[in-house]
Amino acid sequence: MKKEKSKKKALPKNVDEYLAGVSEPARGTLQKIRVAIQSVVPPGATETISYGMPAFKYKGILVYFAAFSNHCSLFPTAFAIEKFKNELKGFETSKGTIQFTAGKPLPVSLVKKMVKARIAQNEGKSQR
Repeated sequence: MKKEKSKKKALPKNVDEYLAGVSEPARGTLQKIRVAIQSVVPPGATETISYGMPAFKYKGILVYFAAFSNHCSLFPTAFAIEKFKNELKGFETSKGTIQFTAGKPLPVSLVKKMVKARIAQNEGKSQR
């Protein structure tokens, strides 16, 4: 008996490969999120794929981001969502996730603030 090849898509090896598999306009929206994150992370931060999604690490995971069929999401942890809840009004949020669309993307300034807060949080944890 021949074994059928799995039809499951291979996981992307890096963030560029992940984004290449995302259709527009979501790709452009996520690219802006990526650039915003890159602009504030410290030199030791790394980009990776974790749980099949792009992620940034610095003394632990900072944030994940991903595209889904009807929206994009940023996963900045429950800490950041609670800290910036007033600025997130108008966006669908859950414990650790913010949903947005290409038509109503997250403000770049807010993404930067959340990433900076996560960096400070992770640095605080590493000093304990």
